Amino acid sequence: MEEKKSLIRQRTNEIKPYRCKNLIAVLENPMDIKNIGTVIRNVNALGVEKTYIVDSRKSLPDDWEEMRERKSLSKTSVSAIKWSFVKRFGSTEECLSHLEKNRFTSIVTSPHIKGKRNEILHEADYTMPKLAVWFGNESRGVSDEAVAVSDFCVSIPMFGMIESLNLGTTTGIVLYEITKQRRAYQEKYKHAKRGPDK
Repeated sequence: MEEKKSLIRQRTNEIKPYRCKNLIAVLENPMDIKNIGTVIRNVNALGVEKTYIVDSRKSLPDDWEEMRERKSLSKTSVSAIKWSFVKRFGSTEECLSHLEKNRFTSIVTSPHIKGKRNEILHEADYTMPKLAVWFGNESRGVSDEAVAVSDFCVSIPMFGMIESLNLGTTTGIVLYEITKQRRAYQEKYKHAKRGPDK
């Protein structure tokens, strides 16, 4: 048991410099528990700091510890729920208010043009100090409320007859690009603070 704890501590120390601080993935009213688990797995694997879930149907418990014990979430997230910070909100407004109070910039994702400014995924800059990335409901997409307060809307370029991806795939692609940029920025900023190597 002690050896297992030691290995966990070692892994925690190894990944700590690669975690993307002040980066939150927000799921807005996801319908499928499997999708929630898949997204939490993506979030954890890519080093995103937190997952917020807007759950107006009250299908998830408020308590994170209780959420961690949910077999359906543990199984689909391949136990990532045990190592990830997940917070539930009862409404979009409640989540937006919390993010605004904590000075987070919100951006939304959609395959369609939404909001005042629209960006192609790999052409936008994601290095703002605090960032919340919104992913919409599987059938309806992201809400007008989230679009209204977002800085811009991000889309994944697609070249087939089908112009949408499932939630798990979308979060994986979008968060990969965002975490790649933020890790590079964090590394550069860290070196700048330390000064040039002597």
